[in-house]
Amino acid sequence: MTEKLNLALIGCGAIARYHLDGILAGQGRLCVTTVVDNDPDKAAAFAAETGATPFPTIEAALSDGDFDAVDIMLPHDLHEWAATTCLAAGKHVLMEKPMAPDLEACDRILATAENSGRTFMIAENAQYWPEIVRAAELIEDGAIGDIITARAAFVVQFDEYWFPDRKAWRYDRERTGGGICIDGGSHWIRPLRMWLGEIDEVVAITGNPLTAMQGESLCRSLLRFQSGIVASFDAMMIDTILAPEPWWRVTGTKGEILIDGAFDGGLRLYDTDHPDGMRVMEPAGYPRSFDPELDDFARVILDGDKPAAPAKHSLGELRTALALYRSAESRSWEKVW
Repeated sequence: MTEKLNLALIGCGAIARYHLDGILAGQGRLCVTTVVDNDPDKAAAFAAETGATPFPTIEAALSDGDFDAVDIMLPHDLHEWAATTCLAAGKHVLMEKPMAPDLEACDRILATAENSGRTFMIAENAQYWPEIVRAAELIEDGAIGDIITARAAFVVQFDEYWFPDRKAWRYDRERTGGGICIDGGSHWIRPLRMWLGEIDEVVAITGNPLTAMQGESLCRSLLRFQSGIVASFDAMMIDTILAPEPWWRVTGTKGEILIDGAFDGGLRLYDTDHPDGMRVMEPAGYPRSFDPELDDFARVILDGDKPAAPAKHSLGELRTALALYRSAESRSWEKVW
């Protein structure tokens, strides 16, 4: 059994920092041997930290790099080309969400992955987010009884992480496929699917308070699940001061679970024994979702394990975002599947 997997980081932007930190904090089975970025300074910085060889393009890395798998962290419009190119070259692929901006491109990627015989995973880190996983365990154990409803609130203040300059690709709807729903919103939709099952239909309004961004920066919506449960999904990114609020609230017949609205997290349980709330777990948060995600990728390849969620499962978040966009246009409920 191979103990370590040589990995290429493709794209050395903001999210790559989280991925690399996850690799360094993980089980030590991934070895970064190659880094790729068209910005030589970014590639050089990651190469200096990891000892990897830097390359300016995927083609150059595939020609001369030493790696068996890739971690693709590029703008959405480059996902199809990057994934299919690497799969066709015989590389295992982990790729940031969404799989692609449209379903047809996703179908082509999935077909290429199937024909390649290589591992293909989508890096939806919410699947591994410690608070999200703990909430799923509490729900499964009946800690709050039967689920009545839930709310996911992807409400974050605008900052330079998302838009480092006025040419940032996230401003461009053609590159992203939309706005915050198709992008960061997936991290809030995946937990709802983990806790409540599959989404059947949605109704939404969208807006553009962040005027420089072509895609939506505001969404108010209701999601009806196949079980009949209705939850709300709110998303907003705006350049103003925001008051604190929970990022998730799950309401059951015996109490509520709240996950704090901060990247450092924290989970509280409210029930008859703890009407003022009990801290169930100390904050772990968003950054601690990446080491189990990268470890899972390594296990699938090295040990033949099944992933926590197959790549095709990520179509649920994409389909939900696309249905939200259709609903905002039609002003009516739209089916997800």
